[in-house]
Amino acid sequence: MSNYTQQDLCKIRTITTFLSLDRNQQNWPQRINSAANFCQQLSETFAAHGYSVQSIRIVTNPFGEYINTQSLATARADLEYLSTLINAGNHSATRVRFAIGEAKTAHEIGLLPELIKEFGDLCNACINIGVDEHSVLDNRRIETAVAAVHKISRITDNGQGNFNLTINFNCKPLIPYFPASYHRTELGDQYVLGLETPDLLVAALQAFQLGNTTEDHQVLTHGYYQAMSTALNHQIKNIKQIIASAEINSSFNFAGIDSSAAPSKDCASMVDIYKLLGVEYFGAAGTTEASALLTRVFKSITSVPLVGFSGLMLAVTEDTGLAMGTINKQFDIRALLTYSAVCGIGLDTVPIPGDTPLTKIAAIMRDTGTMAYRLDKPLTVRLFPVPGLKAGDITDFSGDDLCNCAVLAVP
Repeated sequence: MSNYTQQDLCKIRTITTFLSLDRNQQNWPQRINSAANFCQQLSETFAAHGYSVQSIRIVTNPFGEYINTQSLATARADLEYLSTLINAGNHSATRVRFAIGEAKTAHEIGLLPELIKEFGDLCNACINIGVDEHSVLDNRRIETAVAAVHKISRITDNGQGNFNLTINFNCKPLIPYFPASYHRTELGDQYVLGLETPDLLVAALQAFQLGNTTEDHQVLTHGYYQAMSTALNHQIKNIKQIIASAEINSSFNFAGIDSSAAPSKDCASMVDIYKLLGVEYFGAAGTTEASALLTRVFKSITSVPLVGFSGLMLAVTEDTGLAMGTINKQFDIRALLTYSAVCGIGLDTVPIPGDTPLTKIAAIMRDTGTMAYRLDKPLTVRLFPVPGLKAGDITDFSGDDLCNCAVLAVP
């Protein structure tokens, strides 16, 4: 059996459940427990078939629909209760993360900095930015979002609280990855799987190269695509069969898979994949072509519905190779935005100077949003203004999910 068929190369990054809560807090324990128990049972089913599940996630409808947002005090009290429910369950050793969904009003956005400071990874949230009838972005909402990002950077350690807030452009519900996730009540109870597959893609490319004898670029490109697509499709078909045979009595319906590679600190870097594709380093000539090829691989799945991003994720501070690339000055923010034209998630987990003018942050958000709506693709912005650091300085993040890297300038 080829290496790329082994389950240990394809981890399930998340089982993400989507549910709705209402103002009646008596319903909350049952709703939270039903999601957590379902995820745990499904995790055990996957484990029995050789797949490890890294995290369990719960996403709700917009938090203003069930949390009392009259004041910071009332919102804090409701989140404290939710936190108690999530932590009291002690459902398993698997990490349980929670997203309170979308902030829909300026008042709700204004509450986020203090809530994120206090509740951290149990208070993931997103802000969706729309366009008007002339395709012009809602700049007032962008400026409100920028103010929240700026405040979070000032009141959390090293600005790390911005790990829990994403600004979404043209993003639909049911994204399994935080904090871009949000839900709509009318969609009912759903669940989505997100995968971690850089190790799988590296193994597939290495296996292909062992048997390759050509140097013809066009032939190589077709071979690279076929090797990675075959490997990914094989694993997803296996996962689909496991889901179909799982005997779990639940209200949660399978909505699909986000086929994004979703790298972390504990797997191969996306940079390793670019090098195997013949790109000298991420940011060198050929990066755009390779990015488009990888996107085509992630879109090649036919056995299950694709949801979420299902594309190339370039999360700078979650990928060891990309983090090192910032230190080696191999790419900048403009390059990341360029690659988003053919792939991408946008500008994700990018540290910037703490004194970056808010007008510049708003402008680069508008650039990202313009690309998202013009090209009809989901893009997000998750910037980390780091107090006291300037472009080129190295971050000192302490979170388990984050790699330290060089701060990138906002031109």
